[in-house]
Amino acid sequence: MTGPGGLPLFFLDVDGPLIPFGPRAGGHPVFPGAPGPPEAGANPLLDRIDPALGPRLAALRCELVWATTWEDEANTVVAPRLGLPELRVVSWPAPSDEEERGTPAGLHWKTRTLVRWAAGRAFVWVDDEITERDRRWVAAHHGGPALLHRVDPGLGLTAADLRLLGVWLRRVRGRTL
Repeated sequence: MTGPGGLPLFFLDVDGPLIPFGPRAGGHPVFPGAPGPPEAGANPLLDRIDPALGPRLAALRCELVWATTWEDEANTVVAPRLGLPELRVVSWPAPSDEEERGTPAGLHWKTRTLVRWAAGRAFVWVDDEITERDRRWVAAHHGGPALLHRVDPGLGLTAADLRLLGVWLRRVRGRTL
């Protein structure tokens, strides 16, 4: 049951999932593997992106979409480090008056936008700030299957995360057969 548009969407955040925030002493290797020489003034945290994640993400049968405050910069700075093509990008609307006073119902500020963007299509959302409130709200307001997967920001996206996401995506795609 992928819904309108074919394959499930895979909304991907950068900070936390792809750039882990844990201490380097905690086993976070540095991956200085960006194509070409390092750019002057480049974000030093970019070296925490594991280039091996790119092929693993690309192998998932879904449509990868940047869901990050990096917006279009994710395509120019992050995607090349992962070996990913240019992806579609969620553009975040200006906050409403209600959101300026505080996120409604304790929801993450991305939640409503991602549900609108998905428009009933099955989706995975990978972020380090997802809460149970977001999951309940999506279950009540989204017409298709959705998996909101919280990634430990100290570890980033792991092989175990990718296995779980792959199983869910296969299950959802199997509903269309």
